[in-house]
Amino acid sequence: CLPANQERFASGKLVTVQFHPSAQVVMTAGHDRSVSLFQVKNFSLNPKIQSIYLESFPIYKAHFSVDGEQVITTGTHHSMFFVYDMMAGSIIPIPKVRGVEEKFLRNFELSPDGSFMLLIGTSGYLHLLSMKTKELISTMKVNGRCTASAFTPDSSKIYSYSKEGEVFIWDVRSRKCLHKFEDEGSLEGKCIAVSKNNQYVACGSSSGVVNLYITDACLKENRPKPVKAIMNLVTSATCVTFNPTTEILAVASRDTDEAVKLV
Repeated sequence: CLPANQERFASGKLVTVQFHPSAQVVMTAGHDRSVSLFQVKNFSLNPKIQSIYLESFPIYKAHFSVDGEQVITTGTHHSMFFVYDMMAGSIIPIPKVRGVEEKFLRNFELSPDGSFMLLIGTSGYLHLLSMKTKELISTMKVNGRCTASAFTPDSSKIYSYSKEGEVFIWDVRSRKCLHKFEDEGSLEGKCIAVSKNNQYVACGSSSGVVNLYITDACLKENRPKPVKAIMNLVTSATCVTFNPTTEILAVASRDTDEAVKLV
């Protein structure tokens, strides 16, 4: 296979590569302030569909909306974010979310049902926004600093992983904390994922260890035992993700080259 973005290589670091939820399209975005879309054809030629440029806005994260009609992008040093409406071909700045007092808005998650956007703020604050209006619904707070969050497949709960190695489980409807548990041996929480069939939760920490838990144990026990501790990474685990059929878990570290393992 040739590089997916061979028709327009980024001039800066890539931070996002994502397939469109329903079309044969791949998106790249990065520090060169651009979002590019490429058609994925027969792997011999991937023509560029278009690129958008966000002036003075190095991108921290970009993500397709669940319906595939929008791209949400946050910057490395901004409190605003952009929505790229692909149907209308317009770029909509969201300069300030009323009720959200954050210097920077970087990390975020979108709920699988397309209803919510979760902004991961500083000092442990989590801001739940309506995906439709981009307005604040409610704010939650974890003890310490939140480093990663994940929605459950039915969008009813949020798992929030703190820098201190605790995982808080929130009810999306009531915004109440249902339970919290300690990730075994975690010195610093980095990334978290919930499998599509809701059977497993994976927690990756700064030591490179990724703990795999049964969801039921996470909801009931304060110190659940992992069913497997994956020790293959020697640098900080910065990405964990399950494949759609929950047969493979990918664990990766951006701190060193080629640190990707499939379990």
